[in-house]
Amino acid sequence: MEYRGAVLDVDGTVVRGDEPIPGAPEGVRRIRSAGVEPLFVSNNPSKAPPAYVRRLSRAGYDVDVDHVVTAGTVSTTYLERHHPDDSIYLVGETGLARQLREVGLSLSPDPSVADVVVVSLDREFDYEELSAVQWALEDDDVRFYGTDPDIVIPAAERNIPGSGALINAVVDVTGRQPDLVFGKPNEPTRRAIFERFDHDPGDCFVVGDRLDTDIALGVEAGMTTVLVRTGVTDDKTLANAEIQPDYVLDSLAEIDRLLNGDP
Repeated sequence: MEYRGAVLDVDGTVVRGDEPIPGAPEGVRRIRSAGVEPLFVSNNPSKAPPAYVRRLSRAGYDVDVDHVVTAGTVSTTYLERHHPDDSIYLVGETGLARQLREVGLSLSPDPSVADVVVVSLDREFDYEELSAVQWALEDDDVRFYGTDPDIVIPAAERNIPGSGALINAVVDVTGRQPDLVFGKPNEPTRRAIFERFDHDPGDCFVVGDRLDTDIALGVEAGMTTVLVRTGVTDDKTLANAEIQPDYVLDSLAEIDRLLNGDP
C-alpha cells in the first residue's frame, strides 16, 4: 500500500543519546523519498520541540518544529486547556517547568496548595519530594497526572529510569492511579498526532522500539506498526508479549521492507 504519514519514535529508534543510530538517517531519507511525511514523536517530557530540532539536526536529520511532538508539548496543551487557573505542583525538570510557565500556567513549590500534581522525569527526585507528593494526593480533589509511562529510556551508555518509574513510586505510596498519563500510547498523544497530520490513521505507520508505547499507539490508532531492535525491546520480551507488531526490523535502515511491501 501507499503510506502518507510516518510516526517516528526518537530515543532508541533514530538516536541513542545525541548520536544517530546507524542507518537511521538514511531510513528517514527513504521515507521522505517515498512521499511519506515523517512526524517525530517522543515520550521525553523535558525538551521542547526547538531543542529536539537542534538535537536531531546535529545527528543528521532534517526536521522542523512543526514535525516534533513530545510528552512535554502534549502535557502542556492538556493542562493549558483543562487547568488554566489551577495551582500545579510539578515533579519534573526545568525544561518541562519552562514549557508550562511559557503558556501562563502557575507552578507552586508548595504541595499543600496544589490543585494538580504532575509527575514526570526528574533526575533530582528524592525522598522529601516523594513525601510531598504523597501528602498532596491525600486530598482526593487534587488531580494526579503523569507525563508519560516510560519506565526506562535509552540513554547514551545504557538505559536509565524514566517518568514511569517515578509515577509508579507515587502510585505505591498513595494507592492512587494517575487520572491520566499524557504520553504514548494514550489518547492525548494520539489526538496531538492527528491534529498535526492531515492523514487517515490507516494511511500511516509508526516506528518505535517499545511495545507498550510505540506499538500500542499504532494498534490503538489503527496504524501499521513497526518495531526496531535498536532500543529497549529484546527478542525474549517480543516473543512473550501480547502486543505484536506488523513488522520487526533490525533498525530503521531496513524500512524499505515496509515501503516495498516485503514480508
